[in-house]
Amino acid sequence: MVLSSAEPAAKIMAARWAARQWRLGRLAHIFDVAMPERPARPDKPELLPPNKMPRRGKGDSVKARSNLLHALAHIEFSAIDLAFDLIGRFGAQFPAQFVSDWMRVGADEAMHFAILDRRLKQLGSYYGDMPAHDGLWEAAHDTRHDALARLAVVPMVLEARGLDITPATVTRFESQNDMASARILNRIYHDEIKHVGYGTHWFRHGCQEQSFAAVQHWQMLVKRHFRGGLKAPFNDSARATAGLTQDYYAALAT
Repeated sequence: MVLSSAEPAAKIMAARWAARQWRLGRLAHIFDVAMPERPARPDKPELLPPNKMPRRGKGDSVKARSNLLHALAHIEFSAIDLAFDLIGRFGAQFPAQFVSDWMRVGADEAMHFAILDRRLKQLGSYYGDMPAHDGLWEAAHDTRHDALARLAVVPMVLEARGLDITPATVTRFESQNDMASARILNRIYHDEIKHVGYGTHWFRHGCQEQSFAAVQHWQMLVKRHFRGGLKAPFNDSARATAGLTQDYYAALAT
């Protein structure tokens, strides 16, 4: 099981296996296993509060680039668990296509982590070489009782933030002639547009099922569950491609 696999290689293999088994019709749309309070994690990286994280630096050194890639690898590693927790915790509330979409996301996140980890090793580092924070899982834990809150905060706020900042990060790596890292981040960026799109689609579906006004309900959930305002500037084009239009987030911008 993905959430009970601690080591990165085992978690990647479990994610790929589950996604393949679902795609081949070998897993039933049955959700009778309780989700853990926390997923299994390796001994490293050390998890620190966000305000205790060391500065990554903005220089063009290999160390600075490795620090940034490590932070991104940890996000992708956490995102594997997020996708499969979403399926196991809330899959019974949605049609089978919901599971298909998030199985695809889980497999994507496993691939993203794998290629970032490989790039770290090429740069003389590895996953676990430096601290990380657990903000993504904390957001998942805070929304563990409400599928719409989970969709509102994780794909539609946290992953959408990646759409805002990744293009500039790609440009930064290109300016440092690290084209290999830039290509990896660009690939992840285009996949994440689809992931935000799945979140937006299923959030709207859930709102329609419960006769909620989607925009107003999203704004209420974000105010309730997300600490801090939404920070401009926004990548309005990528967000709109994912169906996350300005009427959702513009009013909450800081």
